[in-house]
Amino acid sequence: MREFGTVMDGLSYLECPRWHEDRIWVSDFYTHQVLSVREDGSDLRLEAEVPGQPSGLGWLPDGRLLIVSQHDNRLLRREPDGSLATHADLSAHVTGEPNDMVVDGQGRAFVGNFGFDLMAGAPVEPTVLLRVDPDGTVTQVADDMWFPNGSVITDDDVLLVDETFGNRITAFDVDADGTLTNRRVWASFGELPGDRDLQAALGQLKVAPDGCGLDAEGALWVADALAGRVLRLREGGEVLEELPVGTGVFACMLGGSDGRTLFLCSAPDFDRAARSAAREARLLSCRVDVPHGGRP
Repeated sequence: MREFGTVMDGLSYLECPRWHEDRIWVSDFYTHQVLSVREDGSDLRLEAEVPGQPSGLGWLPDGRLLIVSQHDNRLLRREPDGSLATHADLSAHVTGEPNDMVVDGQGRAFVGNFGFDLMAGAPVEPTVLLRVDPDGTVTQVADDMWFPNGSVITDDDVLLVDETFGNRITAFDVDADGTLTNRRVWASFGELPGDRDLQAALGQLKVAPDGCGLDAEGALWVADALAGRVLRLREGGEVLEELPVGTGVFACMLGGSDGRTLFLCSAPDFDRAARSAAREARLLSCRVDVPHGGRP
């Protein structure tokens, strides 16, 4: 068993932890803030206020921050003076709110979206994965994705995408021009849900992979959004380690001064009304054996 510590608390609902410039960065959905702190929780800093609700985070090669703004279907860019500009308008390309993303070394952002109105309880529908180039051009790079969520890129340019409603993690090779090829299942936890009804589909998920982070051995830490745990997985789906958290956990990322601190975004549930009305979310951490690898 590993011991969990609290890095931050009193927040609404955290997503998309990122270790960057010796700080852990997170999006707090219902306060509409992007925050960062040092590894020990000190020196809290407000990085951006996003009225459209911040989600996925990443950085361009020149250091400018990219932020997914969910409610208005935009990818924002923080300029050196702190102002926010529209990097890309995603509204013509998505069928649900954009959510998590990963940004590669060339500044290309691979962005998922819900595909349906999750919070309204709409039927589950597959959707697309987008690539946003550094100039803001938006290209659809994959379809038939079942709630594409947490994403990482390995050191040998393989994109892994958690499909939360797909019972699986999908892999693609990233070609030099950003095209995705050689699509395959990296890990399968069960069949695709056979029912589009939201509650029925949730009941058919063996693992609901949400946010994730790579380590230096190529294993993937995955937050299971329905089971209050994080799993360390090897390609093929073998569970190398399971950490029960004792509450809901929706994203994780390795970082810290030596890369061996696993940060976890926890909250009682992901219900929008409940989380926006309370301040029960916490950023937790624990020490692990294998350091960070890949991107982000």
